Amino acid sequence: MTADAIGAGIPRALPRASIRDIVFDIGRVFVEIEPRPLLELLAAHSAACTDLQSLIAAIALDEHECGRLASAELIERIGALAARPISPELVRSKWLDMFTLAPEMVRLAQGLSSRYRIYLLSNVGELHWDHLCREYELHRLAHDALPSFVAGVMKPDAAIYAHAERRFGLDPPATVFIDDRAENIAAAASRGWRGVRHESYAATLAALRELGVEA
Repeated sequence: MTADAIGAGIPRALPRASIRDIVFDIGRVFVEIEPRPLLELLAAHSAACTDLQSLIAAIALDEHECGRLASAELIERIGALAARPISPELVRSKWLDMFTLAPEMVRLAQGLSSRYRIYLLSNVGELHWDHLCREYELHRLAHDALPSFVAGVMKPDAAIYAHAERRFGLDPPATVFIDDRAENIAAAASRGWRGVRHESYAATLAALRELGVEA
C-alpha cells in the first residue's frame, strides 16, 4: 500500500454552519493501541524502556511520523534499545501488532460517508500506515487521507491543518474534526474547524448529532 492509496469538545461560540466534511484521527478512534507485547519483548531482552512514552522518546518516533526516518531505521532503533539482540523481524512484528479495531467507529464512518465527505488526518508513520491499510483497509473509509509522514509535519502543528484544508478542499466552519487529544482539537478549532474529542462511540455520536450531523 502506498501513501497515495491512501467525550466531545465542541466550540459553541461559533455560529452553526451546515456540516459538509468530517475529518477523523485514526489512533484511539478507529483502533485501540496496546503496546504491551512490544514492551514485554524489550523487557525480556533487558531494554530500559518500560512504557510507551519512554519508548517513543528513546526512538524519536516523531522523525518517522514526519517522514524523515525510514521504516527499516526505525526498527533498528527499537532493537538497539535491548541489551541482548532481537531479530528485526520479531521487532517489526511486535511493532505492528499493537492495534485492535473499534468496529462501531468504523460503522459510523461508513454510514456517514454516503452524506458527508470523510477524511483521515493522523499522526502516523509509513510502517503503521501501511499495516493499518493492509489489515483493516482504513483508507477505504475515507475520500482521502493525509498521514503525517506524507505531510512532513504532525498535529497539533498548524501546518498540517493548513495542508489538510488545501488537499481536501475544506471549508473550516463546515468541517468537523474528531480526535482523541485535546491539543489537536484546540489547534483545529483555532482555524475555525468544529471539534469533537473522542472518548467513546456514544459520546462522539451524541456530539455529532448536536452539531447537526445526520448520524
